[in-house]
Amino acid sequence: MSDALPTAWFYRLKAAQRDLIARAGGIERSADLSSMSKSQMGRFNNAGDPDLMPLPAVLLLEAECAAPLVTAVMAELNGRRLADAEIGDAANASIMASHAEVVVQAGELMAKGAIAFADGRLTPSEAAGIDRSAASLESAVSDLRRAAATARANGLSVVGGTK
Repeated sequence: MSDALPTAWFYRLKAAQRDLIARAGGIERSADLSSMSKSQMGRFNNAGDPDLMPLPAVLLLEAECAAPLVTAVMAELNGRRLADAEIGDAANASIMASHAEVVVQAGELMAKGAIAFADGRLTPSEAAGIDRSAASLESAVSDLRRAAATARANGLSVVGGTK
């Protein structure tokens, strides 16, 4: 990466890398899984470090977690969205629980923002916290959309829980 200041896409990829490392079990476990050093994995986990994870490491960790976190961000940066290869057991999806989670995550994001903006200044740490809350909300919204699609496909009625 050049000496130029990082752009928004860079921070989105770094956030996805941090989420991926956390889901894979932390820096040490991620380093072991990807056959990389702990210090290198720590650089990938550090928002201020310019290093981005190589594709083989991303693919190994995403396979371990069964979550394409970095790949999804790369797709979104190119105007695309990932689609599941198979829907799986969607009959157990609960649209009401998914909606409740969206409300909780939205509340947490609003609270983070209110606290961060209260003094009229936004620190890098506060911006990172807002980004983490936004990622959680984004995940919850995705789950809600998946549950809504399942409900529509199955002709479910939310108010009685029947077809």
